[in-house]
Amino acid sequence: MKDFPEFMRGSENLIAEGSPSSGINGWVYDGADGKQVIYWSCGIDGVSEEHEHDFDEYFIVVQGKYTLIIEGRRIDLCKGDEYFIPKNVPHAGKFIAGTRTIHCFGGKRAERA
Repeated sequence: MKDFPEFMRGSENLIAEGSPSSGINGWVYDGADGKQVIYWSCGIDGVSEEHEHDFDEYFIVVQGKYTLIIEGRRIDLCKGDEYFIPKNVPHAGKFIAGTRTIHCFGGKRAERA
């Protein structure tokens, strides 16, 4: 597959353009407990600037390549690779066009457009 299925990309769940980075489209789904799952689709090569959350983050690379940067260490993640980022850990990343990821956040990460 080259993209998430259409039913997962509904406009009612679309995250505002440029959040978190330019060239990324995201769709957010909220749990009853305030946690979120977000599907990200990267249309261009780009960078996610360093940031941190006050909740845990888990993600899996569905397609493409995402380079996670934690404490200056580069971790290359490709299709099928998973990573867990504990809360309050600063992290950044680089991605290539065509990369798709699914992130699960232990809190509220994004707002809809």
